[in-house]
Amino acid sequence: MDLNFTAEEERFRQEVRQFLAEKLAPEVAAKVAAGDHLSKAEMEKWHATLNARGWLANHWPQQFGGPGWTTVEKFIFEHECCLANAPRVVPFGVNMLGPVLIKYGSPAQQQYWLPRILNGQDWWCQGYSEPGAGSDLAAVKTTAVRDGDHYIVNGQKTWTTLGHHANMIFCLVRTDRDAKKQEGISFLLIDMHAPGVEIRPIITLDGAHEVNEVFFTDVRVPVANLVGEENRGWTCAKYLLTYERTNIAGIGFSVAALERLKRLAAKQTRNGKPLLDDPAFAMRLARVEIDLENMKTTNLRVIAAVAGGGVPGAESSMLKIRGTEIRQEITSLTRRAMGPYARPFLSDDELAEVTEVAEGSEGSTITNAAAQYFNNRKLSIFGGSNEIQKNIISKMILGL
Repeated sequence: MDLNFTAEEERFRQEVRQFLAEKLAPEVAAKVAAGDHLSKAEMEKWHATLNARGWLANHWPQQFGGPGWTTVEKFIFEHECCLANAPRVVPFGVNMLGPVLIKYGSPAQQQYWLPRILNGQDWWCQGYSEPGAGSDLAAVKTTAVRDGDHYIVNGQKTWTTLGHHANMIFCLVRTDRDAKKQEGISFLLIDMHAPGVEIRPIITLDGAHEVNEVFFTDVRVPVANLVGEENRGWTCAKYLLTYERTNIAGIGFSVAALERLKRLAAKQTRNGKPLLDDPAFAMRLARVEIDLENMKTTNLRVIAAVAGGGVPGAESSMLKIRGTEIRQEITSLTRRAMGPYARPFLSDDELAEVTEVAEGSEGSTITNAAAQYFNNRKLSIFGGSNEIQKNIISKMILGL
């Protein structure tokens, strides 16, 4: 694989940069850089902006609304968006359910649901985790019992990210209690406004409302909303998780965060010298940058394999492990660089001192150093913990 960009690819990079300069609102970019939560309206507006340009579902085939980009063009777009502090596209519809419907959905499901994902008519959330069934998703207990043309769903999902904004949820449900764990699961699309669906917020320690619990009590779901075959939903689930784990790796986010960290370390001083000259800090910074460069190459290879018709298997687990470790290390170094100013609560005088350290939105970024550090501890857990990913790698590659 030639990792040097061609003249045509460089022109595409400039096209992406111009688009971001024209369409990305500075106040939204500042919030993204600061690690602040975006409003539903802000997320929906960016979704619509990308869709209007035809760049929203950039990994979908052209016949379903994708732009027909090459592997490298997808790579360039992701990185330029992160460097410009563009909002992350809410992944549940575009990046997770969309590929599953394209692979396993019926023609009727594709014709109905895919356009609604693109135009924003449906906001999707994910119904996988349950109390007692997190990384071990095969242990899900939410049931769906066939009743004529409907399933009757009962159970509970948890850690449902942005579920309070969603009108639809894709769920793993147990349709055969007597089968082996993976063999009795089905993949259902459920209306969040259906009678019997209840959403309860989970407020995290920082006071944010990002995740939820979702309860199902005798919820009637049309059989037409079954994706794939009954009791074969585990196949859909695994396929979806490969996309989720690759996305969690967040290489573009790490590239942008590393650039911010370098600028911060060049301004911060220890004993009268820039922090970059501190041997211990410089060693950790160099190590994480080397790891990130290696990850870029691996990510390109995985994207290329998918573009060629393959499905990322153990590779997505590798990306998830190393990608989350790199993101955590960068936030750890940022917190270390800020020293006492990394505290989540600062006085007005301390905030004024912090903003002198960096220019523009960087001041707001580093005042959230501790919050970002602690929030990113979850990266190695969700999407299947890193320990589970190591088990997957050992089985798929080493045969253990």
